[in-house]
Amino acid sequence: MNLTQKKDRIKLFKADQELPYHLLLLADETIEAIDKYIHDSEIYIYERDQKTIGIYACQLLDGESLEIKNIAVSEEYQGEGIGQKLLSHAISNATKRGFKNLMIGTSNAAFQQLYIYQKMGFRFHKVLKDFFTDNYKKEIVENGLVLNDMLLLKKDLQVEEVEVLQQS
Repeated sequence: MNLTQKKDRIKLFKADQELPYHLLLLADETIEAIDKYIHDSEIYIYERDQKTIGIYACQLLDGESLEIKNIAVSEEYQGEGIGQKLLSHAISNATKRGFKNLMIGTSNAAFQQLYIYQKMGFRFHKVLKDFFTDNYKKEIVENGLVLNDMLLLKKDLQVEEVEVLQQS
């Protein structure tokens, strides 16, 4: 029997901390690409026993919408539901703050992510054709497929707000 208790928490990343690029690079290909959005994003980290093992970054799109620009979990902790906890946190946080929509983009070959996002209530919103070929110098291959298009998914948070109010 394991008597040690895991201490997990999600907290706002402090600007004076060093960015955990090793995690961000699990969801984006280059530091240059990350740097285009990360400094204008609100960042949350997932800690276990004071070790950062997950992250997500949200960016304000307009007065009604946020976009999750990056969400990642350390490879050794993947499969434990941490990504879903981060996603749930982002949904709850955006809903409590009064946003109407939460967006998230992923590649045309990110099958597991697409499954999770849809399971969490995101719906297909838009296809950004040639996003990966236009924005990255090197060809990117995922799950045996060359990445071309970004699939943008959207979650209507007004539905969430009703559910949150009913649970209160």
